[in-house]
Amino acid sequence: MRFLRDPLVAFLIAGTCIFFVADWLGEEDIPYTVQVSAQDLARLTDQWSMQMSRPPTDAELSGLLDQFIREEIYYREAQRLGLDRDDTIVRRRMVQKLTFLTEDIATAAPLEDDALRDYYAANIDDYRLPSRLSFRHKYFSSDRRDNAQRDANTAMAVEEELGDPFMLQRAYAMRSQRELRDLFGAEFAAAAIALEPSEAWQGPIQSAYGWHILWVTDSAAASVEPFADVRAKVVTDAQQAARSAANEAYFAGLKARYQIQLPSDA
Repeated sequence: MRFLRDPLVAFLIAGTCIFFVADWLGEEDIPYTVQVSAQDLARLTDQWSMQMSRPPTDAELSGLLDQFIREEIYYREAQRLGLDRDDTIVRRRMVQKLTFLTEDIATAAPLEDDALRDYYAANIDDYRLPSRLSFRHKYFSSDRRDNAQRDANTAMAVEEELGDPFMLQRAYAMRSQRELRDLFGAEFAAAAIALEPSEAWQGPIQSAYGWHILWVTDSAAASVEPFADVRAKVVTDAQQAARSAANEAYFAGLKARYQIQLPSDA
């Protein structure tokens, strides 16, 4: 039936199965039979092949199988002794594995193109490019000069004036206002991003370092990246959103089964 292919329905069904299995397998029912399946052997073989770039020999596979059985026996005995209790590392690892399980279930089925486009439209601001600017500049130090702003103003008409040495770059390509703010300060960024390309020096503009005049060579207005250009990013973002939603839904279902008792003064 078509509704069974819905990832959320599949997640709910799998989550229900997990509840029943967890209730059925208690510590008192830890079996003494270690059953090695064909899938276990295939997994051991694949892991070896990935690490060593070749399949294991019969002797190597036998060693891997012995180690697998040893770990399984030790693990079950540790459970019987309750060694997994009150251990912060084990606790966090088990929480992490359960989280991964719910995330895997939520993203088991690939998202269809229509669903990706819906996510893209609903989160369009995440794919918006800000205004950007390309320019070169001359710098005039307030520490080195008596009146750096005046000297910067004068330099706009004097091509030979090189300005003062500057610790950062002399030219920048397609930088956003946010990037310019991080480099030069908010006042400089706001003034610079408002400039248009010109065949003349513009400014002066004050930064956190001093004064600058800019030769703006190119600019780009804010725009939205087309879906086709960012499809891979949309897939990643949509899957992450699905994982987060699955974790929240799964935890809400679990929490509903519990009674939370707090100290009276909490």
